Amino acid sequence: MTDSRVLYLIACAAPPAQRIGTGIEKAQAAGWDVCLVLTPSAARWLDEELPELAKLTGHPVRTAYKLPQQADVFPPPDALLVAPATFNTINKWAQGIADTLALGLVTEAIGLQLPVVALPYLNQAQAGHPALGHSVDFLRANGVTVLLGKDGFTPHIPKHGDVDAYPWDVALAALPCPESGLRAHG
Repeated sequence: MTDSRVLYLIACAAPPAQRIGTGIEKAQAAGWDVCLVLTPSAARWLDEELPELAKLTGHPVRTAYKLPQQADVFPPPDALLVAPATFNTINKWAQGIADTLALGLVTEAIGLQLPVVALPYLNQAQAGHPALGHSVDFLRANGVTVLLGKDGFTPHIPKHGDVDAYPWDVALAALPCPESGLRAHG
């Protein structure tokens, strides 16, 4: 997969994480070499699938910071996709909190000016919390494409989400094209 551009797919603990293989396969079909990073909670959810996910991506699945003396097992990213992005991660990210590998990578990506797309998965009660709007506005103002609302993910009624309707294709279309570095649709 060395001819492909590198996408760090960062998944948080929300129901679409249980279908992360779908996101990986769609990204690979679009020409990305996918490196998977899971938040600690998402890693707990997918613990039994980690070997299969590593095989699917061709890279170890990362869930925590490496030790200083350890080599990095991922090639440098050309873009990052945070999907599913949770209420917690979006708010911590906007505040510059980097207490997990996933948050460390996305907070650093802003400073590196890497293309970053976030596709949330949250319910209407979370979406109604005032912190979310501030966080989304901040991330967007700092170059992050946050796909929330009619052109991305529309929050659902609590306890009534449809994980199979999660719009992976919308997120992938918002990334730069692997071949050219240009956005797929825009």
